[in-house]
Amino acid sequence: MARRILILYASVGGGHGRAAAALEEAFGSASPDSLVRRVDVLELTNAPFRRIYGKAYFDLFRFSPHLIGYLYDVMDRPRRGKGAPVGERLRAMVERANLRRVSSLLLDEPWDLVVHTHFLPAAIVSFLRRKGSLSVPHAIAVTDFDVHRLWINQPCERYFTATEEAAAALRALGVPPGDVDPAGIPVSPMFAREKGRAASRAKFGLPMDRPVILQMAGGFGVGPVETVFRSLLSVEKPLALVAVTGSDARVRESLSKIAVPERHAANVLGFTKEIDELMEAADLLVSKPGGLTSSEALVKGLPMVIVNPIPGQESRNSDFLLEAGAAVKANNLPVLGMKVEALLRDPDRMVRMREDARRAARPQAASRIAESCLKLLLGG
Repeated sequence: MARRILILYASVGGGHGRAAAALEEAFGSASPDSLVRRVDVLELTNAPFRRIYGKAYFDLFRFSPHLIGYLYDVMDRPRRGKGAPVGERLRAMVERANLRRVSSLLLDEPWDLVVHTHFLPAAIVSFLRRKGSLSVPHAIAVTDFDVHRLWINQPCERYFTATEEAAAALRALGVPPGDVDPAGIPVSPMFAREKGRAASRAKFGLPMDRPVILQMAGGFGVGPVETVFRSLLSVEKPLALVAVTGSDARVRESLSKIAVPERHAANVLGFTKEIDELMEAADLLVSKPGGLTSSEALVKGLPMVIVNPIPGQESRNSDFLLEAGAAVKANNLPVLGMKVEALLRDPDRMVRMREDARRAARPQAASRIAESCLKLLLGG
């Protein structure tokens, strides 16, 4: 039966959009007759709110990362008494006032299901449901390995978490057990397709006789990218370094001007849609531990060196990856080169990390979420 499925996300970083795209593809495969629409809710608001919500977060990370961690923890604390605190109610009112077009999209068209990869639109749907203005079922796919209280937006038919631990946390916070499914973080099926290391390296002109290090800065080139790049170039063992700088042309230009020692080869890329092949070509990923990037690396069996996690959700992502054995962490960037050198000179450990990464991976998460949602529509 043809269904009308709406997938909503907020472009705060690139991960929520990639998760939404993976779900769109999964729904298209599971139900080809259905109409599936994917919408960035920040495209349905005014420029000031879009700037504050979509960009100010990363500005704050650059200038006051510890404040982000503090706010993250404060907002994750259990509520005391009945009802939400005044500050939380005010925040919700501001969001709804600036997202009226999202409400119109939900109310003016006949949707059978709404799926979210960010908590912002989920809060809008839940509010309209509580008011009695909307009755459409909705589901939430959490895009980090842990779960923050902001993801809880009742009433909601399904919560899909990355891990069993996150599912247990939701149940402990009062979400009905049957509404929680630890399906994993949805990543594109292309990450599960093996194209071969040799072919992937040949495509990007990368050598086969030395390790390949993939440095990723996220879609917005966030963090001390140049410091990481220089630290990797300090490694004594000859390597091929590929740095992906995202959409910030200034970051790409600054890296391109850095002198590369003769023992190394380096390639600086901007935004690319070929991350899956770059991960296949690489021996090691050096990156912040965003939920989507980390999940994609796990599917590829690619060990990580974690640098500069955003306090809050990325710190918790880091904990998960370290516990899984799929990553090491460089707490101080001056020791990054030493950490990478030690890993490259310990091939047995690299093999174990690859195996641990694959064990922690959930390559079928998007398909599982789509199939579960379609069963929900059938009353299952």
